[in-house]
Amino acid sequence: MANTISTAEEEVKERLGYKSPYEQWKESEGLQTYRGLAIKNLYDLELNPWKSSGDGLAAFLNLEGTGGFNDSYVAEIPPGKSLKAHRHLFEETIYILKGQGASSVWIDPNRKETFEWQEGSYFSIPMNAWHEHHNASGLDSARYIAMTSAPRVIDTFNNYEFVFDNPFVFRDRYNAEEGYFKQKAPAQQWSTNFVADVRVCQTYSGGFDRGGGAKSTVFRMVNQTVKSHVSLWGVGAYKKAHRHGPGIHVLIIRGTGYSIMWQEGKAMERVEWGPGSVFVPPEMWFHQHFNGSAEPVFFLAIGWGSDKPKAGGKAYVYKSVKEGGDQIEYEDEDPMVHAEFEVAMKNAGARCKMDYHPHGTMK
Repeated sequence: MANTISTAEEEVKERLGYKSPYEQWKESEGLQTYRGLAIKNLYDLELNPWKSSGDGLAAFLNLEGTGGFNDSYVAEIPPGKSLKAHRHLFEETIYILKGQGASSVWIDPNRKETFEWQEGSYFSIPMNAWHEHHNASGLDSARYIAMTSAPRVIDTFNNYEFVFDNPFVFRDRYNAEEGYFKQKAPAQQWSTNFVADVRVCQTYSGGFDRGGGAKSTVFRMVNQTVKSHVSLWGVGAYKKAHRHGPGIHVLIIRGTGYSIMWQEGKAMERVEWGPGSVFVPPEMWFHQHFNGSAEPVFFLAIGWGSDKPKAGGKAYVYKSVKEGGDQIEYEDEDPMVHAEFEVAMKNAGARCKMDYHPHGTMK
């Protein structure tokens, strides 16, 4: 019996000490990992030297809502420096937080394509293409956030050489064609591989019927599976609560407010945010976003979300939960939700502009 207990204890210790191939890879990079539901401000997030990149600094973000499905990292390029060229077998989408510079992408070193970027630029790296980033300023650093599918790719193959030194070329995604990273004409469903400045994108009405008067533009980039969009939330209204799959990173570009997130039947968690905040609603958690100011809110959302089915393969459906869907109608929400929104509006010197809300008292 003593031996049995000892063996069981060893098994528990082994399980508690287990680290996935992805976590082991992160450790080898020597960078800090930030966790939790949200990061308040990416602009002043502390970074560490990123030796494998050359002169860069970086930190990993493994927020609770990713569920090991994807991740993100923040990197900084010192003045006048470049990051080492590299390639990888996972998808990567980049938003420039500050600075100006250029990136070079290639599958044939004799046919490099280089494009310039600035604060607000948004682009994706084609799968397994060589790429390097350059800071064009000799005075100021450049900082970006990147969302990647590294966790599930590294954990699936458990072979770093296969992931980071694989010669396969995804020609259906990138074949070194000229002008690949030139911005295409905008549209509500925008197929482009580069956006010079998402902060000035036109947004459009339509999409899911979640109310609140939000306007959006959807990006489809470098034939990736990842989806992304920007949305504009006006003043005095909010969308209905809903839920979806893991990993959608919501990056606040302009405005201040808060979001509530909760598992069905459990207490709500409130996340305050402003410019530079990022948060990820966990899989199957209801969540709802509120502009808590007198100015519009503009954000970028990156991830798969609704494209990842529920357990059992069922799709997310944006109709009332009473009809088997994944959305809470206004009349079914907790009355405190609207009451707190009215308080936020009053404190901001604004007012509720919703045409109808069953719990509304302030107009």
